[in-house]
Amino acid sequence: MTETRRRLRSGTVMLGGAGLLAAALSACGSEPDRRCVDRNSYDYVDGYKIVADKNCTTSGSVGKGGTSGSAQRVNADWYYDADVSSGWADDGTFSRSEAVDRGGFGSSSGSGGG
Repeated sequence: MTETRRRLRSGTVMLGGAGLLAAALSACGSEPDRRCVDRNSYDYVDGYKIVADKNCTTSGSVGKGGTSGSAQRVNADWYYDADVSSGWADDGTFSRSEAVDRGGFGSSSGSGGG
């Protein structure tokens, strides 16, 4: 009976180790955290206003945004590896490769904008 327990523990350790390895490898292929922001909305204190991801279908795209049905033009672009607070993003970069170089992979706050 003791042998069976040892085998189970050993198997659990093997599976746990494989899971950690898989997580580490998948993180290497991840995209850096990104937010869709309006380049025209920069505020010295807050940074860039986050807009809906649909405005950033391609880098540098110009989308339509606004509130209460008003069609306001936004100069939307992906903003990588930023500090996010209350709908604003700051201290990031518009360069994906720069975000990757400085280690900006993932975020605890997710990658959806909105």
